[in-house]
Amino acid sequence: MEPSVAGQLDETLSRYRGGSGDLIPILQEAQERFGYLPEEVMQRIAKFLRLPESTVYGVSTFYAQFAFTPTGRRRVSVCRGTACHVRGGARILREVERRLGIKPRETTDDFEYSLETVACIGACALAPTMRIGNETYGQMTTKKVVEVFGAKEEASQRSS
Repeated sequence: MEPSVAGQLDETLSRYRGGSGDLIPILQEAQERFGYLPEEVMQRIAKFLRLPESTVYGVSTFYAQFAFTPTGRRRVSVCRGTACHVRGGARILREVERRLGIKPRETTDDFEYSLETVACIGACALAPTMRIGNETYGQMTTKKVVEVFGAKEEASQRSS
């Protein structure tokens, strides 16, 4: 494990007592810190909690929130809930896939975006919806998808 990764993980672990009830919060914090859960991080967590590695792996694979490969700087979530489905969510997902060149659970080659589908964003009145990071976009159309990603690309180029 790289020294910087080990140091960051040690900082995270220092806030916990090492009980098995700490597993999910530690996994969440580690993923927040690293963007995903590298194998060596999960092994170190298992050792810290005195749990079998298989238990840590089993818990982390059970929950869809955890990723095991590097994710993009911006997470794109497309809602597949009932309201969004009825109002064209599948079209929105196809347009996002086309625009980014990736499928759900994939990351763009430049690590800018990761795409996921979620059961519900919680903004059913705005269906169909998608979220980029913490920003929710409602009443989406394929044209709005192009506009949103066009604006994101322009902002990214300006900040470079």
